[in-house]
Amino acid sequence: MVKNSFISVFFQEKKEENKGSVEFQIISFTNKIRRLTSHLELHKKDYLSQRGLRKILGKRQRLLSYLSKKNKIRYKELISELDIRESKNR
Repeated sequence: MVKNSFISVFFQEKKEENKGSVEFQIISFTNKIRRLTSHLELHKKDYLSQRGLRKILGKRQRLLSYLSKKNKIRYKELISELDIRESKNR
């Protein structure tokens, strides 16, 4: 339920959701990262969740680097929408 509402916010202007697109995958990984981060704040010694978080962070990092090489404009828009990185212009 949360996943669908989170995804619909970012894909409102597109008529069909392409669930294999790089943007969709980055958004879903970001959603998982935020959930795992909040879980780990409560359960600091959950080492399996920490490992899963590191794996998802690595996957998202690879997808972001791929997107930045392919299309800088889409990369910058996605970064600003998700508020992932600190921009240098701030």
